[in-house]
Amino acid sequence: MKERETFASRLGFVLISAGCAIGLGNVWRFPYIVGQYGGAAFVVIYLVFLVIMGLPIMAMEFSVGRASRQSIATSFQTLEPKGSKWHWYSWFGMAGNYMLMMFYTTVAGWMVYYFVKMARGDFVGADAAGVEEQFGALMGEPVTMLIFMVLVVLLCMGICALGLQNGVERITKVMMLCLLAILMVLAVRAVTLPGAAAGLEFYLKPNFHNLMYDGEGNVRLGEAIFAAMGQAFFTLSLGIGAMAIFGSYIGRERRLMGEAISVGILDTFVAFVVGLVIFPSAFAFGVTPDAGPNLIFITLPNVFNAMPGGRLWGALFFVFMSFAALSTVIAVFQNIISFAMDKHGWSRKKSVLVNLTAIFLLSLPCLLGFNLWSGFQPLGAGSTVLDLEDFILSNNLLPLGSLVYLLFCVSRRGWGWDRFLGECDEGEGLRFPRRVRFYMTWVLPFIVLFIFVMGYWEKFGPKG
Repeated sequence: MKERETFASRLGFVLISAGCAIGLGNVWRFPYIVGQYGGAAFVVIYLVFLVIMGLPIMAMEFSVGRASRQSIATSFQTLEPKGSKWHWYSWFGMAGNYMLMMFYTTVAGWMVYYFVKMARGDFVGADAAGVEEQFGALMGEPVTMLIFMVLVVLLCMGICALGLQNGVERITKVMMLCLLAILMVLAVRAVTLPGAAAGLEFYLKPNFHNLMYDGEGNVRLGEAIFAAMGQAFFTLSLGIGAMAIFGSYIGRERRLMGEAISVGILDTFVAFVVGLVIFPSAFAFGVTPDAGPNLIFITLPNVFNAMPGGRLWGALFFVFMSFAALSTVIAVFQNIISFAMDKHGWSRKKSVLVNLTAIFLLSLPCLLGFNLWSGFQPLGAGSTVLDLEDFILSNNLLPLGSLVYLLFCVSRRGWGWDRFLGECDEGEGLRFPRRVRFYMTWVLPFIVLFIFVMGYWEKFGPKG
C-alpha cells in the first residue's frame, strides 16, 4: 500500500485547516450579524456555541481522518463495524465538496476580478449607484466571469498538482500568513480613520437591548440565539469531510481537541477582525453596512473610493478576500483530488486532470444562472442557481453530515466512543473531556437536528 502523504509541520496543518474554514460567507456574514444582534453581547453567545458544538464535532472529523488515514471516500469503510452501512454517507460527503466548488469558484473569481478593478482605479469617481451598476454589468457578462472562474480553477488545481507539502502546504502557508498581515494593516488603518469611533462602538459595545429586541420592540432573543448557533456551526465547514482530510495527513504527536481549538480561534479571529475593518470604515464615511454580497461588492468599494488612498486600501482588501477564497478552494480541491486517489488508487496527476475538467463543467450552471439562465429561479422569485446549490449544501449536507460524524463517534453501532476518545487523546495537549459523553450522545445530536429543521423553517416558513 502506498505510504500516506503527511504535512511537513503542525503550523501547516493549522493554517490549512483554518484556511478551509475561513470562507467568504463567514467573513462577510459574521461582522454583520454581530452588529445586528448587539455587538459583543452576541459574540459571547456565539463563542459558547462554538465551544459546546462546533469544536467537538471538528475534533471528531479530525479523529476519523487520522485513524483511517483516508479521505471521506473510504474513511467510514475503514473504521466501521463489519456489515454496517456508515460508508453510504461517503457519497453524500463527496457530493458536498463538489457542490461547494460548483458556486465557490465563481465567487472566488469575483474577488480576483474586483482586485483587478480596484487596482486599476475603475471605481474612482463612482458613487454607490455607479459601483452597483458595475457589479450588475459583471453579472451580465458570462465571458468575463468565465475567464476569472477558469483562472481560479487552473491556479488552485495547479497548486494541488505540486503535491501536499510542495504545493498545498507551502503555498497555503504563505497565503494565510499574508492574509493575516494584510488584515492587521487594514484594521489599523480603519480604526484610525476620523469618525471610526462610532463604528467601533456599534461593533464592540455590548448592546443587550439589540440582542433582546428588534427595531420595532419585538422580542428576538430566540432569533439571536439561533443566529449565534448557526454561525458557530457553519463557520467551520463541518460535515463533508473537509476537515477529516487534514486529520489524515497528520501524526499522533498532538491531541486533536487542542488542534480543533487552535483552528477555531484562528477562524474566529479573522472573522472578528474583518469587522474592525468594515464597521469603522463604513461609519467614518456615513455608509450603512449591508448584509451579504452588497457589503463586499457595492458598499465597501464605495467606502474605499471615498477614503484617502482608497485605491491602495481597496486593492489590499480584495487581495485579502481573494486569499480567503483561494485558501478554501485549494483545501477543498485537495480533498476532492484525494477521493479517487484513496478509492481507486489513481495518481495525483490523473485525479487533478479529471477533476479539473469536472469542476469546470460543474461550475457553469452557477455562472450562467446570473445571465443566460437567469429565468431559472428554483427557490422562488429572485433566486439563482447559486442559491439552490448553497441551500443543498448549507441547509442539508453540512448539518446532516455533521450528525453522521457525531453519531458514528458516539454510537456502539458505529466507530464508538472509546475508539474515538483513544484516537482523539493520543499525543500531547488538551484532552477531550470524558464527562461530556451523555451530552455528546443524547443532547448534541438534537441540537444539530434543530439547526437542520430551523434552516428549512427560515427558508420556507411563513414570513412576517
